[in-house]
Amino acid sequence: MKYQSQKVAYAYFLAAMGLFGIQVAGGLLAGWVYISPNTLSELLPFNVIRMIHTNALIVWLLLGFFGAAYYLVPEESEREIYSVKLAYLQLIILVVGTLGAVASYLVGIHGGREFLEQPLWVKFGILVAAVIFLINISLTVLAGRKTAITNVLLTGLWMLSLLWIFAFINPANLSLDKMYWWFIVHLWVEGTWELVMASILAFLMLKLTGVDREVIEKWLYVIVATALFSGILGTGHHFYWIGLPQYWQWVGSIFSTLEVVPFFAMMSFAFLMVWKGRRNHPNKAALLWSLGSATVAFFGAGVWGFLHTLHGVNYYTHGTQVTAAHGHLSFYGAYVALNLAMFTYAMPMLRGREPYNQVLNMASFWLMTGGMAFMTFVLTFAGTIQTHMQRVVGDYYMDVQDQLEIFYIMRFGAGVAVVIGALLFIYSQLVVRREIVEPGRVDVLPEGERA
Repeated sequence: MKYQSQKVAYAYFLAAMGLFGIQVAGGLLAGWVYISPNTLSELLPFNVIRMIHTNALIVWLLLGFFGAAYYLVPEESEREIYSVKLAYLQLIILVVGTLGAVASYLVGIHGGREFLEQPLWVKFGILVAAVIFLINISLTVLAGRKTAITNVLLTGLWMLSLLWIFAFINPANLSLDKMYWWFIVHLWVEGTWELVMASILAFLMLKLTGVDREVIEKWLYVIVATALFSGILGTGHHFYWIGLPQYWQWVGSIFSTLEVVPFFAMMSFAFLMVWKGRRNHPNKAALLWSLGSATVAFFGAGVWGFLHTLHGVNYYTHGTQVTAAHGHLSFYGAYVALNLAMFTYAMPMLRGREPYNQVLNMASFWLMTGGMAFMTFVLTFAGTIQTHMQRVVGDYYMDVQDQLEIFYIMRFGAGVAVVIGALLFIYSQLVVRREIVEPGRVDVLPEGERA
């Protein structure tokens, strides 16, 4: 670790991992409700469980992005963060807002808009935290060295924060409401977040492979160009059935098809950099997570997104378990695995130790990735059957749900694997210790860690 202010990232990563644990636990509980619908139905209704599951996902991913920025920007800009106090203030606001939102959900107070259920005061708190972050990071970058990585990261984070303003616009007209809603939800995950993902992945490839910065920056700009070109107008695939003009069916279909390109480029970029790399980096787990993120993102966001993005197909599959399959695999690959890659790379340096027990870390990767892949296949089959029985044959929704119970049982089993993998990851980062090797002596690892 070159700069002392990078230690701010440690607090962000801790908060993110805490919420990560809550998020996967909430998802497992929600999966069980599909099997046993009356579980906690009065104490903790399904809609509240789902709100906690999805909101915790969004917040911990953002905390991971912010922490990654506070870690990599000093190295890229070659200077300390402008204000460490502002960084901690931002974290406090976000954590208090998150706890306040969860408390409000538990007593039945929420906005009612999916992913944007936060009470108004929490939304303002998020906006204030975003402004603090942008000022802090922008002043750091402007005063130091400018690189493609910081340029792309700042662009993504500025756009991400500005788009949050649409969370305050809630028109009475339902079509307009959903249009503005997708300005946030889609343009975050299929626009600005892709820029953040590309810049963090480029930083990891730079550190882990030793490939020349010029090569990595050229790839980064290509990925960003294709992401923005396809992602902005690709928003149209959400406008098919909400009352917007008919031309969005063609615009959405065409540009959504092109959204496969940036994810394929990121996967190709990651593997090519490793192939060209000259560095045998000791942190193999971070490299595994980086390659896994790019690969799973291509299949989850690219391939599974394309499966039902064309309007002629989406007419039948919209809102079925096919959507759930795509959503789970794409979020996991593109953003969850990327954040975990950054944690795996940075935590040993933030804690002043050699890379942790990488056997446990890599085992967590295969557990989570295998569980998420199996969950995706199960939900895809369930969604295909649901589409035929419900949308083609015309069977009643609840009758179809009864027929899908075996798939929901398998999905729950996959969720158990994901939760075990998540807990194993957190354990490998925070609990497992390695003794620091001192010059002139042989380091002896504690029993059970010699792998």
